[in-house]
Amino acid sequence: MRAPVRLAGFLALLAVVACAHLSPAAGSEIPLRVMTYNIRSGNGNLAGTADAIRASAPDLVALQEVDVHWAERSNFVDQATVLGQQLQMQVRFARIYQFAGAQPQDPPREFGVALLSKFPILDWSNHIITRLSTQESNPVPAPLPGFLEAKVDVRGVTVHVFNTHLDYRADPRVREQQVKEMLAFIGEPSAPTLLFGDLNAPPEASEIQPLLERLHDAWPASAGPGLTDPADEPRKRIDYVLVSKHFRVRSASVPVTLASDHRPVVVDLVIRRIEQRAKLATSIVKRGAESRLASLAESADRKAPSQIAAKLSAPRFCFVDVRYQYPTIPVD
Repeated sequence: MRAPVRLAGFLALLAVVACAHLSPAAGSEIPLRVMTYNIRSGNGNLAGTADAIRASAPDLVALQEVDVHWAERSNFVDQATVLGQQLQMQVRFARIYQFAGAQPQDPPREFGVALLSKFPILDWSNHIITRLSTQESNPVPAPLPGFLEAKVDVRGVTVHVFNTHLDYRADPRVREQQVKEMLAFIGEPSAPTLLFGDLNAPPEASEIQPLLERLHDAWPASAGPGLTDPADEPRKRIDYVLVSKHFRVRSASVPVTLASDHRPVVVDLVIRRIEQRAKLATSIVKRGAESRLASLAESADRKAPSQIAAKLSAPRFCFVDVRYQYPTIPVD
């Protein structure tokens, strides 16, 4: 009856090899602090905007109303780049409007949204959705860019990030169309997904319900009303962090600051990482065990392999119970 001993030793060796494919943090929870902030073009003090962001130490920041060489109100600076430099974060800017500079040699005047990240931004796009221009006296709904999508590598996990700024007018029809078009880009989130933005609508507004059904509002009722606008005496909650089911919300807050006419929203999240390498490790042991069982069955007591196989049906290795790449973690 030496076969069980030999098989046990073989499987132990396989377990060591398989576990070598796992990083120490595989399966661990990854903290992620995020912020969404309508900065009102720096509100005349871009350094104050940087200070307000720095005070919360976020990993990801979604900004709305960002000027890039846009106007005298912001000294024609590239606010996205300047904030990225001051905060030492990667930056991507998605324009909504673009016009020629005042002089032929001047860069284009642009206004839109931006993403700041402490983590590598792997890829990004600027999607077109329906908008009612603020740069025309009698606008009609028309396709314009400014719906930012990015993929960010958060400690080995690819997180899909979206940033938007919806129409502000009382008539909800443009926002309704914008939500419909954004959902087409978002799809059914099979990977960790975040949407940030100034939606210009309260949580109960009918036009944003399809969005809230696809993604979860990260603001917990226990954190208070979450009012963000106007900054001096907030009466409305129109700034949001929306998350897919892959996240757990730890806490949320609205920092008090007058750096803009909105207050920012800061949310502490947790994402659970279970890497594909864990699945590979499981596969290595499974294939090795099956092969060894077949080999031993030809030369040893047939009961031994079957008994060991029954024991193997309950996972006993360092990578046990790897059932989901991204398990569902409900929002508190």
